[in-house]
Amino acid sequence: MRVLAQPAFKDRNDNPYTWLLYSHMASLGVDVDEFSPRRLLQNNYLIWHRHWPERNLNDTNVLRAIAKTQALLLLMKRVRLQRVKIVWSVHNLTAHERLYPHLEAWFWKAFIRQLDGYISLSKSSMAAAQQRFPELRNLPGFVIPHGHYRAEYPADISPQTARALLGIPPAAKVLLFFGKIRPYKNAPELIKAFRQFPDPNTRLYVVGSPEFPTLAEAIEKEAALDRRVQIYLDFIPKDKAQIYFHAADMVILPYSEILNSGSALLALSFNRPILVPLRGSLAELQSQVGEEWVRTYAGEITSLQIEAALKWALNTPRPAQAPLGAFDWKELAHRTIDAYHAIATRKENRL
Repeated sequence: MRVLAQPAFKDRNDNPYTWLLYSHMASLGVDVDEFSPRRLLQNNYLIWHRHWPERNLNDTNVLRAIAKTQALLLLMKRVRLQRVKIVWSVHNLTAHERLYPHLEAWFWKAFIRQLDGYISLSKSSMAAAQQRFPELRNLPGFVIPHGHYRAEYPADISPQTARALLGIPPAAKVLLFFGKIRPYKNAPELIKAFRQFPDPNTRLYVVGSPEFPTLAEAIEKEAALDRRVQIYLDFIPKDKAQIYFHAADMVILPYSEILNSGSALLALSFNRPILVPLRGSLAELQSQVGEEWVRTYAGEITSLQIEAALKWALNTPRPAQAPLGAFDWKELAHRTIDAYHAIATRKENRL
């Protein structure tokens, strides 16, 4: 089996999700290559596996966004003539920034029509995908979860060492927001809610690289109003992530919308309880991992929710490690290979 993945291995430092998936697939004997148009057109691949195709629509240059989108769709049409099977992993149902609604509507309609199969990361995200794109019901679809990040991120320092490195007193309580910062992740709103939480011994760390300068300015403005809020608005290398996670008592991900969350799996990989909205696949994640590890809330984040969740995080008994057996990469790689075989052997029934 020959597979061309986009992306495959090149994004390991930014997001190791695809590197972990395809490294485990390669260990099982699958030939996986990094995508390039030339490779796709000149080689005999069975599968072209596409992740995050909507990224082209996040380009702030409209002409470049149109050109990239058209190039992708033309390439998809071309390789179907070569009998290459096109598989989409459904990470998102919209472009994060929603810069070009008309272009995006046109893109998704054309994109879905070129697919041979798709993979959702949860049952709830499959249902949402089928509701958004009813044509997917005519294609083979598979639920294969997002894997954990254990062993990919160093985790060899103690909480005491982590707190010492950040200058946090041993008795302080620490909340953490971590990851790439986009508008829908609600970092400024989290700081606003935290400012209404009066405990002087609790600190909030907002850590990650904002997508836009205006978003960074909004975070800095809110953080300046409360000395308990610490911000580090930059990309965090993998060997430094453990400092923030090991120092934290709880991770908060107050997203206004979400389908799947790699950040939630990252926090659980560091064995940190998480507070997340009752949106997307997060209720499903709670049922898989347990209510002692995942706490959900409805509506918008508030100081009362933060207070109650912090008490839950500090006082709820839980084992030393979050139970992430359902997110083992070797098993997920096996299931992905099985999905490829099912898609490849399915009788042609193009939309």
